[in-house]
Amino acid sequence: MDLAFLHPLYEHPGPWASVYVDTSRWTEGSAHEARPTARAMVRELSRQGADAATCRAVEAAVEDLRHFPDPHGRALFARDGNVVLDPLLAHPPPGGSRAVWASLPRVGPLLDLMGEDPVAIVAYIDRRGADFELRSALGRQKAAAMVGQQWPVHRTSGAGWDEAERHFQLRVENVLEHSAAEIADALSVCQEEAQADLLILIGDEPERRAVRDRLPRRLHHRVEEASHGDASRLPDEEVERIRAGHVRRRVEAALDRFRAARVPDAEGRLGAAEGVPALVEAAREQRLEQLLIHPDGPESHCVVWIGEDPGQTAVHRTELKILGEQRSWPARADDALLRSAVTGDATALSLAPMALDDEGVPAGGLGALLRR
Repeated sequence: MDLAFLHPLYEHPGPWASVYVDTSRWTEGSAHEARPTARAMVRELSRQGADAATCRAVEAAVEDLRHFPDPHGRALFARDGNVVLDPLLAHPPPGGSRAVWASLPRVGPLLDLMGEDPVAIVAYIDRRGADFELRSALGRQKAAAMVGQQWPVHRTSGAGWDEAERHFQLRVENVLEHSAAEIADALSVCQEEAQADLLILIGDEPERRAVRDRLPRRLHHRVEEASHGDASRLPDEEVERIRAGHVRRRVEAALDRFRAARVPDAEGRLGAAEGVPALVEAAREQRLEQLLIHPDGPESHCVVWIGEDPGQTAVHRTELKILGEQRSWPARADDALLRSAVTGDATALSLAPMALDDEGVPAGGLGALLRR
């Protein structure tokens, strides 16, 4: 997950209100659902010590969601009477709406609620051309339609053709090649504009293969094929199966790199770290390249100490005093490390598709690939 959009959360010190609103059951104009949620969030923030101005800002922002309820939910991050960031969620918050008042924004849940949401372009290919549909957890929309030269229904084959049959076969191949090339070019442009993670090809096998073979090499690893030969509309559950498989493969690839990086290089340096003390040290040295966080990992809940400077994080409060920090606050380990990742231009990945005891998962559920 690219964390750059979180930069506004670290331009000012806390404390912060972090609110995750579940709107998955709301309907447009459902004021009767928005108001109780808003009041419940304010009560919880007040109980945790939030100031009145920030509570009012959160209440107004939650109530405003009733006009255009999101498919799954929204996160709100507020301080000093202002909502600073309000990203859409790709999945409803588990357990419903919740609110936290803390020294740092509670951004850890975003890795699962919006981080790994592959955008897919579904290409419905037939002899008339192709329709493209953009699919994500937020829904679907028509992306493009193009009509190429009509592909023949039948292709002749076998020995002993006469010259006319050979010309016909050549024409069939040329038409198929031309139309597939046009569709592949259009699909490539659509992928670049949408920054799609997946290209799902649907149609008869010859047409799918022809388009796939003509896609740029850079897109080959993004292609999946669905064997719905009539190019009918791809069921939601099939799209979700393909998207979930893509996420799992990305996580497995990251864990493969993590396992390899545990082995010292020729100079004895490690390219991976796990456990809070090692990760805090790497964060202070700005060596984080990609954080790996399992949502059920026990070390995510560990308390560390932070200073006003995002680079100042320590396992013990006394360490910050030695480093010259006059003020310090306790914070969750995952949120403190994510702050360091954001300000250090690192990325983060949720290991949710894996079990905590799977091979390669960092001890305690917290790890990182490091810059060498």
